[in-house]
Amino acid sequence: MTKEGKSKKGTIIGIIAGIISFVLAYYGVQQLFKTDFASELEKTALELNKQTPMQIDQFTRLDSASTKGKTNFIYHYTLVKIEKSEVNLDTVNKYIKSDIVDNVKNNPDLKIFRDNEITLDYKYYDKNGELSIEISVTPELYKQ
Repeated sequence: MTKEGKSKKGTIIGIIAGIISFVLAYYGVQQLFKTDFASELEKTALELNKQTPMQIDQFTRLDSASTKGKTNFIYHYTLVKIEKSEVNLDTVNKYIKSDIVDNVKNNPDLKIFRDNEITLDYKYYDKNGELSIEISVTPELYKQ
């Protein structure tokens, strides 16, 4: 092989190695930021939990927050005066869910969640501790 052929082969190998290095570095950095944000989600839940239980209104108490992986932040509420059998799911879906979605869309405090495409889950338990309502606000809902 001539010197010129070896030079072209070396250049091509160098370019391929550079592309592979870039791709690996790019995805490595992406994973690092995702990991950091997952830990930020956990820290946020821990900080919020220091303030709970927190009475929201005469019917609702925020008991805690938690996370699920890197994509979900979960609020756990208790409906303090209501039993599961008294929950009207039609009313929840018509009014409460739309209010929650509007809040997620517009609340400046939730911008960090929107920017990172976090799903916000709202779990409501009745006064006896039974799960009564689950509302999940996904990025598809709050980006509409």
